[in-house]
Amino acid sequence: MSEALDFLVKLLDLETIELNTFRGIQPDEDRQRVFGGQVAAQALMAAGRTVDVGSVHSLHSYFLRPGDPKIPIVYEVDRIRDGKSFTTRRVVAVQHGRAIFNMEASFHVHENSIEHQFTMPVVPEPDTLPTLRERIAQANSEIDLDDLEWFTRPHPIEQRFVGESPWSPSRKREPRQQLWIKSDGVLGDDQLLHSCVATYASDMSLMDVIIAPHNVRWDDGHFMAASLDHCMWFHRDFRIDDWLLYDTDSPVAFGARGLARGFLYDRAGRLCVSLVQEGLTRTI
Repeated sequence: MSEALDFLVKLLDLETIELNTFRGIQPDEDRQRVFGGQVAAQALMAAGRTVDVGSVHSLHSYFLRPGDPKIPIVYEVDRIRDGKSFTTRRVVAVQHGRAIFNMEASFHVHENSIEHQFTMPVVPEPDTLPTLRERIAQANSEIDLDDLEWFTRPHPIEQRFVGESPWSPSRKREPRQQLWIKSDGVLGDDQLLHSCVATYASDMSLMDVIIAPHNVRWDDGHFMAASLDHCMWFHRDFRIDDWLLYDTDSPVAFGARGLARGFLYDRAGRLCVSLVQEGLTRTI
């Protein structure tokens, strides 16, 4: 396990303050706000810590305010329902006495029934694609120097893009992006941990596919982008420490909001997770 992944696991190992109340630490990084994937993953872990049976099958969440990266986040869990098949939890993330994020998560005891799924797209195997660091070495002239430090620092999630990278000026300007992702090291067998790490990773690429067709950048002074909500459906158990294909697209952007979809397939072609996110796409 890399140091970056080890620290992510520690971020997800929440401190229990009181019954149904947990506290999450923050990474020592120079950020303007908390990374959305982090708060979503910690909230899911808080919910899962209160569930005795079943695995998470869906979450629906809203980013309410920018998180303060300099202080811990408190997660308050409401045990809405404990049923025989489904268990429901509501989680509110709090800083400075105000809610910054809320999530509804549902957990389901596995059942056998009808089955079908989309066919996994045909793409190159991850081992044949350059690493993120190799991409940077090949194309650092295409990236602002201010961005290089973020791209080259250690990350807990490995990413290998299919086709051109999202920052490449020669990329096809289509609202679609495919990449392979996995944790930078081996995790244990706790499915909740794998689901939380996948939740963390899932917020790393969805806004990129929304802005892909447009001549705007994250650091553009005339453009503001931020995650507004984030929804996930977990269809079957999976391992985030093995490669997953992250197939994403953006059907629409209108009215200062853009919509992105994502599908995570394992290497056997099984559809494991489906995602939808709406993001703020405001021009200033």
